[in-house]
Amino acid sequence: MNMPSVSLVPHQLKYGEYLFQLSADSQVYENLSFRNENEKQVAEFIESITQAEVNGTDVSRVILNEEHVPIGVTTLMGIDPQEKSASLGSWLGVDYWRKGYNEAAKREILRIAFLELGLEKVFIGTRKGNIRSQKAQKKLPYITLHVETQYPSVHQAVEEKEKQPCILNVVYIEDFLDYLTKDGFDPSIPF
Repeated sequence: MNMPSVSLVPHQLKYGEYLFQLSADSQVYENLSFRNENEKQVAEFIESITQAEVNGTDVSRVILNEEHVPIGVTTLMGIDPQEKSASLGSWLGVDYWRKGYNEAAKREILRIAFLELGLEKVFIGTRKGNIRSQKAQKKLPYITLHVETQYPSVHQAVEEKEKQPCILNVVYIEDFLDYLTKDGFDPSIPF
């Protein structure tokens, strides 16, 4: 299957209604770290994530499909310039599952992480009960799985945030750039 085309754009209130509708599905909602019981709460999330980007701690983008319709969100969280690391969280509306959008969105946000922000590793944690997310991560050709023992403090922080057992994976810059090069991308050319 060819990877679909996605665009990542900064959050704007005009996307709030779309994000509310997409995240209201119980299969999405139960895995979110923000409450979305009404559009006001989604607007508050947009305001807080926008402020976090101004503060330099997070970079969050709305994922648009080929028709420029919002289909989900992807976020680099807890950006640590000294460690050159961050954590990555993403979600898609149910109608966009199993169509290649997850991998396409991850590719774009990781390009930002490594090529714009100069990070060296990006952690991707998921709840042990979220089998769908674990399967999606296993498909990423550049990911290193189950790094809980190599990064115990990061793993502990993920479990504390999620309030339940989690697994921890990581993407290293070298593995991601190797993947891009094999895919015909020249990392020296800005995108």
